[in-house]
Amino acid sequence: MTTTQPPRTPLGSLPPREHLRLGQIATVLDVVVPVYNEERDLEPCVRRLHEHLARTFPYGFRITIADNASTDRTPEVAALLDDEIDEVTAVRLEQKGRGRALRTVWSHSEAPVLAYMDVDLSTDLNALLPLVAPLISGHSDLAIGSRLSRSARVVRGPKREFISRTYNLILRGSLAAHFSDAQCGFKAIRGDVAARLLPMIEDTGWFFDTEMLVLAERAGLRIHEVPVDWVDDPESTVQLVRTAADDLKGVWRVGRALATGGLPLDRLARPFGDDPRDRELSGVPGGLARQLVGFCAVGGLSTLLYLALYSLFRLGVGPQLANAGALLVSALANTAANRRLTFGVRGRDRALRHQAQGLVVFAIGLALTSGSLAALDAAGGEASHGTELAVLVAANLAATVLRFLLFRAWVFPDRERPDDVGAPQPHATHEHNDLTRSAR
Repeated sequence: MTTTQPPRTPLGSLPPREHLRLGQIATVLDVVVPVYNEERDLEPCVRRLHEHLARTFPYGFRITIADNASTDRTPEVAALLDDEIDEVTAVRLEQKGRGRALRTVWSHSEAPVLAYMDVDLSTDLNALLPLVAPLISGHSDLAIGSRLSRSARVVRGPKREFISRTYNLILRGSLAAHFSDAQCGFKAIRGDVAARLLPMIEDTGWFFDTEMLVLAERAGLRIHEVPVDWVDDPESTVQLVRTAADDLKGVWRVGRALATGGLPLDRLARPFGDDPRDRELSGVPGGLARQLVGFCAVGGLSTLLYLALYSLFRLGVGPQLANAGALLVSALANTAANRRLTFGVRGRDRALRHQAQGLVVFAIGLALTSGSLAALDAAGGEASHGTELAVLVAANLAATVLRFLLFRAWVFPDRERPDDVGAPQPHATHEHNDLTRSAR
């Protein structure tokens, strides 16, 4: 296998998830083991993994050894295992990088489920079948092993524990990530998802995992987490300081790309109708009623955010500046939430335009609330903080009614929402069928 760049994947949404037709697929699972100078551990690892899969995995499988430009006897050991075991394949890459190895092998693999694990087999192999089962059944798009889950059983030193948890907090704070363990070397992905996701990932090293998970989560894909039993490898060759620095650079790069809309995440969106929230069910409000329910829920949360921010800003500035700052931040969050949850607009198309229109609506709300504060001040006397909040709540209620009307009629008009679409257009149906056939 060569190390050429993966072929370009067609644009368009992913096909709906469905249970794999296992009787028609010879190799269901391809497990990649990336290695660099592992001449001692490679053979026992692969033989143990092969024995476990042959004994417990009910479908066809393959183990791919991805050699990352090793300089010891690793290529010879890999070639020997390739010759001796039918289900083992060895691939040689002339450049280092775990991410490069995974992208190369996964891009060329025809297996519908792709996985990888570290050569030290720190993770208990009994978690492998639970890891890939949701991908085979069509329930999830990606699956990860988690050492930070409550039910995980982990043995490792305090330094690695501290670094892992700190990194997880950084991801949650900077990229709003919700998955619990980005660095665990035990992950799987559906092949149709990988075909569209891999070309978007820039990193070729250790940050590859994190970037893949962040992009998948932002695109609305489902990530399944499996608690694992994990024992630290005391002889690991990972350079913690250098890896941490590279990861922080990756966090900055991905965060900037997400903030500027530089990633075509709509390529990973599921087609209309695959999301149960799009279905019309008896007893469940739809149309205007559904939008009102969603708008009220988002409005309640954004009001709490606004009041918390106002109280915080009020500690350092006057009421007008505190009101403007709190209203601006909550307005951005409110527009983004209503765009997706209330009016069902997906993807990044016209996202900046919607935010700009939302700021116009924000300006109207600012005029109402600021006018209320000015009227309170003109009434004479110094009002208490509680009085200020009461006046602002009343003004925000009036602004909320106007905001909904403007959102519905101007920012997110009916032509931009799929709520009333009964069926895909013929061209979309044709493309959807082509994608489904290619995924099989």
